[in-house]
Amino acid sequence: MSLLRLYARVLELLGKEARLGWLLAGANLLLAGAQFAEPVLFGRIVDVLSGNPPNGPLAFTSTSASPSPWPLLAAWVAFGLFTILCGVVVALNADRLSHRQRQAVLTSYFEHIMQLPLTFHTGTHSGRLMKVMLQGTDALWRLWLGFFREHFAAIMSLVVLLPLSLYLNWRLAILLFVLCIVFTVLTTMVVRKTFEMQNEVEEQYSNLSARASDALGNVALVQSFVRIDAEVQGLRGIADKLLAAQLPVLSWWALVTVMTRASTTITVLAIFTVGIVLHQQGLTSVGEIVMFVSFATMLIQKLEQVVAFINNVFMEAPRLAEFFNVLDAVPAVCDRPDAIDPGRLQGLVEFDDVSFSYDGKRAAVADVSFTALPGQTIALVGPTGAGKSTAIALLHRAFDPQSGIIRIDGMDVRGMKLSALRRNIGVVFQEALLFNRSIADNLRVGKPDATLEEMRAAAARAQALDFIERGEQQFDTNAGERGRMLSGGERQRLSIARALLKDPPILILDEATSALDAVTEAKVNAALDEVMKGRTTFVIAHRLSTIRNATRILVFEHGRVTESGTFDELVARGGHFAGLAKAQFMVREEGAATSS
Repeated sequence: MSLLRLYARVLELLGKEARLGWLLAGANLLLAGAQFAEPVLFGRIVDVLSGNPPNGPLAFTSTSASPSPWPLLAAWVAFGLFTILCGVVVALNADRLSHRQRQAVLTSYFEHIMQLPLTFHTGTHSGRLMKVMLQGTDALWRLWLGFFREHFAAIMSLVVLLPLSLYLNWRLAILLFVLCIVFTVLTTMVVRKTFEMQNEVEEQYSNLSARASDALGNVALVQSFVRIDAEVQGLRGIADKLLAAQLPVLSWWALVTVMTRASTTITVLAIFTVGIVLHQQGLTSVGEIVMFVSFATMLIQKLEQVVAFINNVFMEAPRLAEFFNVLDAVPAVCDRPDAIDPGRLQGLVEFDDVSFSYDGKRAAVADVSFTALPGQTIALVGPTGAGKSTAIALLHRAFDPQSGIIRIDGMDVRGMKLSALRRNIGVVFQEALLFNRSIADNLRVGKPDATLEEMRAAAARAQALDFIERGEQQFDTNAGERGRMLSGGERQRLSIARALLKDPPILILDEATSALDAVTEAKVNAALDEVMKGRTTFVIAHRLSTIRNATRILVFEHGRVTESGTFDELVARGGHFAGLAKAQFMVREEGAATSS
């Protein structure tokens, strides 16, 4: 994406603030015009006081032998006051616009990434996403603020100054044009030279953020395996690469700064030299020479601001490009224009010849068909990668199948609003997922308006009330980052209580009791047996003892359902499931014999 197109997208993100942006742009144009009144009036006052009026465009029309400088001074004061007031108004509104829109874009970006599919989040580090969000919105804020505060006024000043200087004295104006051309060539050269370098710098910034976040997220692992020094050295290595990539870029832009400073002196001397020659020939006045010196000084200042603007866009370009890449990522699943909210569903689930592939080559789920009646418990069994979790993910539309239809209560799930569909499905994951918030906040994820009594009832049914009430703050106890203030069993019981509180017609249990000890597992299974009555339940299980009472068991192999039936029916057939059951029970028998 070119810098011009990138900046156009930055301005497009102004959204509802675009109208105010246009007003600020108009104010900047007026400001640019008013700023040139000062050198013009200064030059005329010099000519009035020297008694040597100009012969060109600034020739006095007054018949008086010596025009008064006071009207010119009054005009100067008026323009000065206008410039000050207009500048204050522009600065205040630019600040407010930039801050308001930064928060709006940040919120919109966060909503967008939360809607992206799990495959996107699996392949993208959360630390990198956070860095892209914060640095991207900060970059937008800086560019908006700089653009409306000074950069647009600087660009408009050049648009006004160069034609005005030609009108006043084309001979002296040529020097200003030469200065602009030199600046343009130099800046273009530096931008082209350092563009790829800056991309490398930003890549190292992303690596630094991801590495630090990765180490912090696994601090227990780092400490227990004595890897603190190794992780610090790894981070230091990335920081060294970052510095090595950044220094050449800074050196090139330092060259531009040095040339800017040198050109100020060179241009002023050139104007004085040419101006003296022209004055001796009667082609200019002293006031015009003074005026063009002021023009040159102002031009240098505006060019510095323009170069700073280009530098800012250039430096922010990789961050913004990364920001826009994420913003342009299309959610794999979204609501259809005619999607409906069916309200609370009954729980009749039908898979009709459903197939799905992650890479388009190997099927993760192939030709799966089955029906689950309301209140039934369907268990999904099979080796890792057989397609169990993918099939369930298709049910709550983490993805949509490439072929086939999934229906709930006779309706295609793709015709329902995502929020409505997922409101009817409760999930207890194998890994208990908890926010770094209070226990009450984590439980209310399932039901935002849940009362304390409802939370207590759900916690009691999930065998979680005892450990909650043992804490001093009880339901206000903080769970810690990823629930680390709690044990694995406690986290899992909270996630079960959260699903119970939601009270959905369809329940998904993904190895929901895997983190519990035998005693607690028996209690939770008893609670789940009670809760599963009257609702359709899907159980993903590796331990076959947890699904002995399932209405039906689906055995998955290589994405296909190869066996289907009750526990006893499948064991009697002597197939793959019977082999799994025999192996698991044999292990237990051998363990029992050894202990005796």
